[in-house]
Amino acid sequence: MKQMFTVCLGFILAISLSAQGPIEESPLVLEGEGPYSQLIIRGATLINSTGAPPIGPVDIVIENNTIVNIKTVGYPGVEIDSTSRPKLKAGGHEIDAHGKYILPGFVDMHAHIGGRWQGADAEYVFKLWLGHGITTIRDPSCGNGLDWVLKHKQLSNEGKITAPRILAYTAFGAGEYDPISTPEQARQWVRDNAQKGADGIKFFGLAPKLFEAALSENKKLGLRSACHHAQLEVGRWNVLNSAYAGLTSMEHWYGLPEALFEDRTIQDYPLDYNYQNEQHRFGEAGRLWKQAAKPYSLHWNTVMEELLALDFTLDPTFNIYEASRDLMRARRAEWHEEYTIPSLWRFYQPSKKSHGSYWHFWGTEEESNWRENYNLWMTFVNEYKNRGGRVTAGSDSGFIFQLYGYGYIRELELLREAGFHPLEVIRSATLSGAEALGMDDEIGSIEIGKKADIIVIDENPLQNLKVFYGTGAIKLTDDNEVVRVGGVRYTIKDGIVYDAKRLLEDVRKIVRDKKDEEGFEILQPGIKKVKP
Repeated sequence: MKQMFTVCLGFILAISLSAQGPIEESPLVLEGEGPYSQLIIRGATLINSTGAPPIGPVDIVIENNTIVNIKTVGYPGVEIDSTSRPKLKAGGHEIDAHGKYILPGFVDMHAHIGGRWQGADAEYVFKLWLGHGITTIRDPSCGNGLDWVLKHKQLSNEGKITAPRILAYTAFGAGEYDPISTPEQARQWVRDNAQKGADGIKFFGLAPKLFEAALSENKKLGLRSACHHAQLEVGRWNVLNSAYAGLTSMEHWYGLPEALFEDRTIQDYPLDYNYQNEQHRFGEAGRLWKQAAKPYSLHWNTVMEELLALDFTLDPTFNIYEASRDLMRARRAEWHEEYTIPSLWRFYQPSKKSHGSYWHFWGTEEESNWRENYNLWMTFVNEYKNRGGRVTAGSDSGFIFQLYGYGYIRELELLREAGFHPLEVIRSATLSGAEALGMDDEIGSIEIGKKADIIVIDENPLQNLKVFYGTGAIKLTDDNEVVRVGGVRYTIKDGIVYDAKRLLEDVRKIVRDKKDEEGFEILQPGIKKVKP
């Protein structure tokens, strides 16, 4: 019974949002154009994810959903004669990308498809993702139910809905199943999950014998896995234990500082701590990294080398905790006004019930701790990358003031803050994610034979990652005029061309309609003043 309680509590937050049933399904409407028998993207500068520097102008030739040719067609400002360039066939289509930049479609490694409590339905979420160039997502937990997610995965693969490619990682133990209290029950659950068609498993931490059994069985079946090492079990099973047992990627950072402990075995919890009190949980998490071994110390290096030897993937999701170090910034992000639906805004507000709404009395001390936490955390992640480790980009949006699509772009900025070169950031967001999913022979870079997952953008994102935001970036013109530039122009997924700006206009309309229905002003969250 105790083991069953641990399993259930470990994933209760992941499935709680679907307690009232799954969110509204995505409408059967394909709002892109294509795939075409032939599509040529002409004259762009290519920013690939292979470690190569930008090159251009290039012509990219796509047939149906496959890249069939990549041809350099000149030099900056000088293009070769049109007779030497790829020819457009009858029935083909061209995109004039002169002066624009192209790069592989983004992979969001931690992408929850909305939530009933947040009121975030599939169309709203999918369009925010595609509008920001995200062509592939991994749904860690399948909070709307595995059957729901697999249905949308198939519809997306068939080009029947406007949505990214979906990979389903079921929350361990979720669904109708007898209590899991023995290793054999854990192994059977894993076999059943694979038979249902899941792509992998998302764990939250388990009793060691159950975790080891589940991971080994999942590995034997050839499936991948992710884990949020919740504090409830991390005292006896940390990231190193998981990696050795077969875990392929870790989410966030829980379990990693614990593997780095030198002078303790348990986090320094205050004696009035209660995990179910989320200000306790997240407040104390902000003190955790400074309890670990110092950067570049012997133990710090040893743990890193062990993880590197296991080809282990870090998916840090820096963005989802950023409000912890600067709550005002996260609350006042400029996109909330037009892109955050009222129900999601209410979900973000201080609450003892909503997950991630831990602003019971969040202040200077908590934010100071979290800034130090970030410095130490980012040092480990950046050095892991420097030593050849795989680091991916994931958002975990729908919580803690992070909005779908926008949170992912913020993740790219935070990887840059951690020390990644912009080209390394792009690699984490594309090829590294594809490798972690076992799909790097299909997606993750613009190469002949791969699927046509491509972003087209007007500005050079290496100079300013903010141009990926749907709201663009502020720029002063030569005429002293303040303008907004950027925003993804086209998102191409499986050869289907989506007008990214039109998708985001659809989202704005969804938000306007919801606000009109409720007479809602997003900047008035209903906080009452205490009377003197």
